[in-house]
Amino acid sequence: MMKPTLMRPGGLPNSASTPVVTPLMPSVVYASTTPDQLDEQYEGRTEGYTYAREGHPNADVLARRIDAMEGAPMPGIVLGSGMAAVTAVLLGLCKAGDHVVGGDQLYGRSLRMMRDDLPRLGIATSLADPTDAAAVAKALRPNTRLVLIEVVSNPTLRIADVQGIADLCREKGVLLVVDNTFTTPRAVTPFELGADVVLHSVTKLLAGHSDVTLGWVATRDSALSKAIYDFAVTTGMTPSPFDCWLAERGLMSFDLRFDRAESNAARLADHLAAQPLVKRVLYPTRPDHPDRARAQGILQGRGCNMVSFELHGGRAEANAFTQGAHQIAFAPTLGDVGTTLSHPASSSHRGLTPEARAAQGMTEGFFRVSVGLEDPDALIAAFDAGLASVAAVK
Repeated sequence: MMKPTLMRPGGLPNSASTPVVTPLMPSVVYASTTPDQLDEQYEGRTEGYTYAREGHPNADVLARRIDAMEGAPMPGIVLGSGMAAVTAVLLGLCKAGDHVVGGDQLYGRSLRMMRDDLPRLGIATSLADPTDAAAVAKALRPNTRLVLIEVVSNPTLRIADVQGIADLCREKGVLLVVDNTFTTPRAVTPFELGADVVLHSVTKLLAGHSDVTLGWVATRDSALSKAIYDFAVTTGMTPSPFDCWLAERGLMSFDLRFDRAESNAARLADHLAAQPLVKRVLYPTRPDHPDRARAQGILQGRGCNMVSFELHGGRAEANAFTQGAHQIAFAPTLGDVGTTLSHPASSSHRGLTPEARAAQGMTEGFFRVSVGLEDPDALIAAFDAGLASVAAVK
């Protein structure tokens, strides 16, 4: 007769060796030996886990890896998504009566938060051109708490004057928050340029396989980190252990993936620029990029993997292009191992009026490309097929 046992006997088998790969640890709860030990954990006198919403091993392993890549002065925090990171920063660090300045070409959901969500919570917002530190200075107010920018704007790939804005923020006592998702620490480390807070959508290039949804944020000040962490834990921005495990695995090949995608992007940009059906191409290393000189300094000669281009024509030509380039995934995302094609007017920036999009250079013929790891000749052939379909509707 089987001897009765407790449901959760606990404990792991002893081993003189250790796993080479980080184990996946999905446990939601962690058992302590005594109430005194639990007090010591909560009061910071000893390290340990209690409840996964407050932290778990897979999140901490991933955070340490990204911390090292970004040169983070304080331990970073992994959250459930890139927008969770943006939200935890804005709502963890700001209160009613504060003012926030954002770059005028932020990611679409970041713009929505600036336009709709923060104001209804009593936090005033303004948008300014991040390529012009003087424009940001003009937008500041006595109650400005922080400035949020992206190093490279989405989707027009303009290069922010990070150094000028960092100097301005330091002079005025305003926090500078930098979203480094597009550029990654392979191209720039914003803490070195004076950022107070750096964040990522790990979902994109860092994880790199379109199979996880995660964010990361770190600061240079322990009080800021605690405020962000407390808000994230209270509001349940918990990352999945499995997603953290997958993202850590993705980071193992990050440098190789980034370099190959960047090489493909530069070649694709030059090819598209030579096509008569293409009105303009935006890529940071091209001589015709409006911020090329700044890109050379901030990105240290790197171009990254994003290319944007505009077709002659409008929605009909855009539809024809995506149908013709059917081998390229038409999807509002970036950072996958495969190339993806995004149409801001119908996806990331659909919330803006046509006039507002036009003012930022996003017409119906405008596309953003997240270039992947394909054979470059096959990639160019797929884009040429799309252009052939555009030619057929002319």
